Amino acid sequence: MRYVALLRGINVNPASAVAMADLKALLERLGYGNVRTHLRSGNALFTADGDAESIAAAIERGVEEELGVPAAVIVRTAGQLREVVERNPLEVRDPARFAVVFLARPPDREELESIDRAAYAPEEMRVGERELYVYFPDGLRRPRLPSLLEKRSAGPATMRNWNTVTRLLSLAEEDL
Repeated sequence: MRYVALLRGINVNPASAVAMADLKALLERLGYGNVRTHLRSGNALFTADGDAESIAAAIERGVEEELGVPAAVIVRTAGQLREVVERNPLEVRDPARFAVVFLARPPDREELESIDRAAYAPEEMRVGERELYVYFPDGLRRPRLPSLLEKRSAGPATMRNWNTVTRLLSLAEEDL
């Protein structure tokens, strides 16, 4: 099966630096096939047998033990990534300011929808299955929404802008 791994927290500062060649080699040592990385922000595509949770746990262990960087890993199949794109409930006005927050587990919909929208306006958010769709009209320089979401987070999450999400989907599907 074709998977996409999204690593949180790598290459955000010198202490979290991971070369994509090293990540690719690690994934190959873990037994995954057709490994490919995309950008320096911790995106990898590969084929593997097994379930996404076990694969994510193996990658997390490997990145920490072999590369010395703790990183949360969220894994989706190519089909699940296709569903994320197709279920997008918001208009993508500017793909660089529109993002998907990938969650390790389903969110508490009531908790997230209870956040007062005035607290993060003009930013927008919609809750998905295991993702949040967010729009930052003023860019990501000083967004309000991420800090509000972290306070209500039930587990690991990582964000990718729409350009990256759709490119990862294209790469995942071209290799099928």
